[in-house]
Amino acid sequence: MDLVNPNVNIPIILPELIIAVAGIIVMLYDSFFPRQRYITGAVSLIAIAIAAILLVMMWSSNSDIPATAWGGMIVHDSLRMSFSFVFLLVSALTVLTSSLWVDREQVPVGEYHALLLFATFGMLLMAAGNDLVVIFLGLETLSIATYVMAGLRKADLKSNESAMKYFILGSLASAFLLYGMALIYGATGSTNISAIAENISNPYFPALLLIGAAMLIVGFGFKIAAAPFHVWTPDVYEGAPSPVTGFMAAGPKAAAFASFIRIFVIGFPVVAGAEAAGILNNAWVSILAIIAILTMTVGNVAAIMQENVKRMLAYSSIAHAGYALVGFVGAGVAAGSAREAAIAAVAFYLLTYAVTNIGAFAIVTLLGQKNDRRTEFEDYNGIGFRSPLLSFTLSLFMLSLLGLPLTAGFIGKVLVFRPALEAGNTLLTVVVVAAVLNTAISAYYYLRLIVVMFFKERTTDWVEPKIPAAFAAVLLITVLGVFYLGIFGNSIIERFSTPTIPVGAQLR
Repeated sequence: MDLVNPNVNIPIILPELIIAVAGIIVMLYDSFFPRQRYITGAVSLIAIAIAAILLVMMWSSNSDIPATAWGGMIVHDSLRMSFSFVFLLVSALTVLTSSLWVDREQVPVGEYHALLLFATFGMLLMAAGNDLVVIFLGLETLSIATYVMAGLRKADLKSNESAMKYFILGSLASAFLLYGMALIYGATGSTNISAIAENISNPYFPALLLIGAAMLIVGFGFKIAAAPFHVWTPDVYEGAPSPVTGFMAAGPKAAAFASFIRIFVIGFPVVAGAEAAGILNNAWVSILAIIAILTMTVGNVAAIMQENVKRMLAYSSIAHAGYALVGFVGAGVAAGSAREAAIAAVAFYLLTYAVTNIGAFAIVTLLGQKNDRRTEFEDYNGIGFRSPLLSFTLSLFMLSLLGLPLTAGFIGKVLVFRPALEAGNTLLTVVVVAAVLNTAISAYYYLRLIVVMFFKERTTDWVEPKIPAAFAAVLLITVLGVFYLGIFGNSIIERFSTPTIPVGAQLR
């Protein structure tokens, strides 16, 4: 009997291993030394920094790293590298943002940091996975950790409700994903994405392929909070602790996009026999184009009606998932270097959104006080000149989310809209027009928060909160990130779109 060479290569998964081992160390350390609350956060940051350094070294030494390893289940490409960078940045900023919150709420610090590291491991695995099984394992590792994190504030009924809703609906979405993956395997005879791409034009069972792809769209649509699979988002985001909400809106969403893109753009270049009324060769592109329009519209229109800042940002997150889908469908109709650039544009957009969103939620965390009890719009009345640093910084984040020129949000939207516009397709042109109109709609609720802070009269007392050093670091990093990505983002997008696979290497 011939044994299959698994192509074991430890260096290719070193960033993931560092994060996983650090999660175990933090968990064990907290069990033996529960009173040393600050050590686990420091260990988490050190592990994330080491993983980031390894990632940079892997990115700059392409010729020393194989295209795939572990029997083709792990892939080393620009998609993995760019999204992994986003995940590590999100996790590091979340650790810093949580420093005040874990003390104020008296939550189990070691447990929280361990869960955050395990969630980060799951995200990294999802981006590196070139096999449906690996992607699902990463997704479940991420999901279980975030379910618990959402309900970590055990005495708060809203937090409990948030975790329960997230768990029930998340489990349903995972079931759709797993069943869809099983059908894809039945149709193509493989769970390896590269093999699926080779067999896609001649599937064994075309009907199973189409049904499986549809179920994957449902499952991933839930994970990225795309309409009409978004109904869980406002309640879960409002009930979860603010640092966890910021993490969920940036990290897991980006991880879901990474796997979504790898499966559909790379694994499904052509879905045989599934032309969408002659508009596009790929039926899934047409479906996701329609979902993108629906997601942007539902998110922005619903955000206008919110009186709670966290719910407003939740619906804003839905709208931004729609904007990212515009770049997604643009990548679906592109080929060669244009496809690489479109995928890089989505990664860059999610990076700009993550930096801006985590900065905004950091301020919401600081102002919300214990149990996030001050998160209504009226709680922000008249604080503009009483807390000028926080107010002007939050205003900057709102303007970046809106897409004001010279901010990260502006260049991010330009980059994700461009591939769809350059496709020369009527449907995708309509999607871009809808995205521009929705951007104009979003101006109302983003500017509303600025108006409330600077032009509304405050009727209650206000004590300016002290800004801890860790919070100051988060605000400094995110503010500089908003300007740097908005003005000098070309260097990042070029790095994201540079192939890391050696010339001639095959993903098999």
